[in-house]
Amino acid sequence: MFCGFVYLKTLKKERHIGDSDRAINRVEMTERLDKIDLKILKILQENSKITNLELSKQIGLSPAPTLERVKKLEQSEVIRSYHAHVNPQSIGLNVQTFVLVSLAWQKKNARQNFLTKVKEIDEIVSCFIITGEADFLVRIVCKDIPSYEQLLFKTLSQIEEIERLKTLMTLSTFKDSMVLPFKYD
Repeated sequence: MFCGFVYLKTLKKERHIGDSDRAINRVEMTERLDKIDLKILKILQENSKITNLELSKQIGLSPAPTLERVKKLEQSEVIRSYHAHVNPQSIGLNVQTFVLVSLAWQKKNARQNFLTKVKEIDEIVSCFIITGEADFLVRIVCKDIPSYEQLLFKTLSQIEEIERLKTLMTLSTFKDSMVLPFKYD
């Protein structure tokens, strides 16, 4: 099964050095979102393939101002992109793991070197900086257990900035919502 969704940023927390003007504009945009903008965001997260005409009917505006609002949300990067949410098992990706990664902080530029290497590994679909017993949490999707084992021993364990790995194997997915928890009304 495939279903579309819109990925939204957490705007108020995102600031990049050297990108302060854009970050300020994004924060201002978030603070100026009205009920119609929020309704648009909720509807597009539930179905990003909806036509502008149908969207306009659902929010109670004509098509032209609806499209204008969507374009403003895109230009201000409230809406980052549109994607197909693909069922991994339907394309032979049957194993999903979460891996706790602890870095060897004594190595120079450990964090940046690790992140650079993670970006090159296709099977790592998400990487989060966390607190607690590890430094990062990565989500890995791959074909099967032998593929994961090869990735673990021939790729991940070869990254010299990694001090320790702990795999958490998923058995099944109970909830995988693409709608962000926000008060849209």
